[in-house]
Amino acid sequence: MTQYLASLIGQYGLLVVVSIVLLDMIGLPLPGLPMLILAGAVAADGQLSALQLMIWSVAACLVADCGWYLAGETYGIRVLKTLCQISLEPDSCVSDTQSRFERWGIKSLLIAKFVPGLAVIAPPLAGAMRIGWLKFTVLSTGAAILWVGAGLATGMLFKSQIEHALANMQRIGSAVGLVLGAAFLAYLAYKWWERRRFLAVLRMARISVVALYDLINAGAAPVVIDVRSATARALEPRWIPGAIHVPLNDIARHVKELPRNREIIVYCTCPNEASAARVAKILVRNGFKSVRPLHGGLDAWISAGYYVEGRSEPPR
Repeated sequence: MTQYLASLIGQYGLLVVVSIVLLDMIGLPLPGLPMLILAGAVAADGQLSALQLMIWSVAACLVADCGWYLAGETYGIRVLKTLCQISLEPDSCVSDTQSRFERWGIKSLLIAKFVPGLAVIAPPLAGAMRIGWLKFTVLSTGAAILWVGAGLATGMLFKSQIEHALANMQRIGSAVGLVLGAAFLAYLAYKWWERRRFLAVLRMARISVVALYDLINAGAAPVVIDVRSATARALEPRWIPGAIHVPLNDIARHVKELPRNREIIVYCTCPNEASAARVAKILVRNGFKSVRPLHGGLDAWISAGYYVEGRSEPPR
């Protein structure tokens, strides 16, 4: 929040607030909630109508959410993978989002806008799962009312404190901007370094689908584990023949059941085989000697034309 944003709201009112809320819900890195808080403070001064802010901001949320729901309904899990590829943590984005959805159910849509990383991913996931337009619209409307209402109410309740903070930021704005900018760049650099290290380890350990196919045909009988979540299996209900389904979150409970004298291959459908790599690390820490993630996961196996079990046609 800056004095510049406050002046923009005072001058252009609804257009600025609604535009930023809409773009934030589409997925652009814009300060939607801070803008609503600032707008609430401006509305408390009588410069804007709180009711109009509420109605149009909720409408902006619904437009974005319905667009993402339609994309998920049309293109399925491919939309989630594309969105996660541009996130700060693409390797865990898909699996983490699906885990939250399974843990909280479709009611997670009500709080999705308050959870970093879930606000944009939840609507297309709901579309891919085809929960139904009526149910989605009701939940999405409720979520928008809660999120927008919380932002505006916070701004109205803390109007004087916000005005005081803006005045102080105006005096030391440059220094604050430099510190915040440096901290953000440091955070991005850390995430980049962490991901590079993860990918370097992963490249050394993976097995190709061709090598796995040859192992199976040679009678080596590797243990193949499908570590996808129940949601991921519902979105893509096919699997490698003979694969054991042990979701990432359940692997610790099944460690004692896995043979230690056979090679173990783990696969998923998330970017860079992230879930498979996490399971492989858990198994190695528990004393397993030969564990490898499948390079490209189930998608690579299907693309290679190898036989799969389950539904004959993949979902859209």
